[in-house]
Amino acid sequence: MDRKKIVHRLDTPFSAVEWPQISQEDQDAILELLCHLLSPLGQYRRTFVNPSKGKRKRKLVEQQGDAQTSPVPLVPEVAAYIDVGLSTISRNLQDLSAVAVSEKAEEAKGGEHDGRVSSGSKKAPYSIVFVARSGQSSAFNCHFPQMVAVASKSQSPEQKMRLVGFSKSCEDKLATALCIPRVSSIALRADAPQGKGLVDFVRKHVAPIEVAWLQEADSGKFLETNIEAVPTKIGSKKTKSS
Repeated sequence: MDRKKIVHRLDTPFSAVEWPQISQEDQDAILELLCHLLSPLGQYRRTFVNPSKGKRKRKLVEQQGDAQTSPVPLVPEVAAYIDVGLSTISRNLQDLSAVAVSEKAEEAKGGEHDGRVSSGSKKAPYSIVFVARSGQSSAFNCHFPQMVAVASKSQSPEQKMRLVGFSKSCEDKLATALCIPRVSSIALRADAPQGKGLVDFVRKHVAPIEVAWLQEADSGKFLETNIEAVPTKIGSKKTKSS
């Protein structure tokens, strides 16, 4: 008979934040639409951006002069509406969260706000954040649901930022579409050119994130510490070898 003991551990009394539930069929459709939107950027990089071959090669090219270089066209317009990478997106979400909190404070004081992008944020806010969760530790992306929810607090229910977590492995497909080595997360800003179809589909099939503990914390109601009692098996005692 296995022996057990009770182990107590502390947990937050607030409600946990969950990722939006998206069917696999909808995830596949969203991935196809996203890759189609990103394809002009990948094509541009494959055609006009040369992979780095080190400082020596770069100096040699500079010494040869610009006589043989042909004019390079402008980067596709959609590039200004797309951010790639966990650090960049997390930093921008933090800035958007600060704007949302300041707007809420102004409203609480009775001030008026015109709903436009704050002067502290030069670019439009995100409309969708895509995260390739498969094969990635949760420590790298567990902050996204809360950050997206806070950053979109000042947006209308229809325009609220959406979070899409891909459960199947898709890093290689996204990296190929963008023509870069690795992709963990992508953010799409509002009013992106050629992005209306993707945004409309995501808003129809993905619900906005609701963080219940934010309302619970704002209510000012006292919540007791959540102490969990977890039954744990006691391992067999090791015999000392003589």
